[in-house]
Amino acid sequence: MDGAGTMKSQRKERTMFALKFVFSILIMTMMVSLVTSSKEKSSAMKKEMFGTTSDGTPVYVYTLQNAHKMQARVMNYGGILVSLLVPDKTGQLDDVVLGYDSLATYEKNNNPYFGALIGRYGNRIGKGKFTLNGKEYTLALNNGPNTLHGGLKGFDKAVWTVSEKESAPGRSLVLTYLSKDGEEGYPGNLSVKVVYTLTDNDELKIEYSATTDKPTVLNLTHHSYFNLEGAGRGEILKHELMINADAFTPVDSTLIPTGELRPVRGTPFDFRKATAIGARISGDDEQLRYAKGYDHNFVLNRKGKGLSLAARVYENTMGRAMDVLTTEPGVQFYSGNFLDGKNIGKGGISYGQRYGFCLETQHFPDSPNKPKFPTTVLKPGGKYSSTTVYKFYVKK
Repeated sequence: MDGAGTMKSQRKERTMFALKFVFSILIMTMMVSLVTSSKEKSSAMKKEMFGTTSDGTPVYVYTLQNAHKMQARVMNYGGILVSLLVPDKTGQLDDVVLGYDSLATYEKNNNPYFGALIGRYGNRIGKGKFTLNGKEYTLALNNGPNTLHGGLKGFDKAVWTVSEKESAPGRSLVLTYLSKDGEEGYPGNLSVKVVYTLTDNDELKIEYSATTDKPTVLNLTHHSYFNLEGAGRGEILKHELMINADAFTPVDSTLIPTGELRPVRGTPFDFRKATAIGARISGDDEQLRYAKGYDHNFVLNRKGKGLSLAARVYENTMGRAMDVLTTEPGVQFYSGNFLDGKNIGKGGISYGQRYGFCLETQHFPDSPNKPKFPTTVLKPGGKYSSTTVYKFYVKK
């Protein structure tokens, strides 16, 4: 081959190499694009329409799922935990929280506060009044002579805003709400954020934060009714409960704390060692008669400001156990005494008395009227911060 032919051949080879290189780059780009698109699609927040409120506001339910297929479904109406699937000792997943199948039922008939975020003030305020900086505030009476769980339209009935940019798809859900000055009688524009996170350690973590532009009182909590055998499968009286508390706050006949911190020793309220919920629930005790069972705040044995063990529950049939850890000073143990079978829950099941129990981490009830209780006052420039973790595991 002469010199001209050789150069021509080399140019042809270089051209073919360039074309192959460009083609390979295009293929790689397309593959990266497809993988990225697939990842974006798989990581998108799972969001489903749950219904429309009576005033026409759309409500969605968001699904969180961890590596063990444990699943939490939360809706932006009331920040309600609609369902929580947890494995038993055989690996079988069951829903362990009480609730309803439709938004309409939650809106019309959630007097038990199934699964709800509670505010501005979780639990009771005596006679619906408190004084702050010399000014008396009057609240709605929705629990006999008292205010319960924020009033007539508490946070459990608000449609929260979901921050999808802040949420980690499939793992956490960020909810925000602005409670305006004067809402339900409380002072100050209150900006609230609640983050639900489902971890690979089988923990449902709830983080609360809030700021205000006026002094106010604040006590946020979560109100799921648990049955570790499975929601709707009967009474929870055989569940074994441990509460890490040496004292509780006894109440009057309207369930308002008297102000006393009473030792649990020698009373039906001594759960320092794991005891069946039903072991003493029908005992001859004034406090049990007032509440028709347990509906009392326990003063937690705390060390430091971080997460501390509040309670532990175990159900033998399915082998499920749950630890409750919190930064709060108290926990309200409620044994579902006022459920009466009229609430028709998921799957058409009638929820009878004591079909579920609540462990509501909190500051103490009626603290705005009890100066010796830990304060619930939030001031401008300050930040409310609280964390509670419900950790699930199996005991075989």
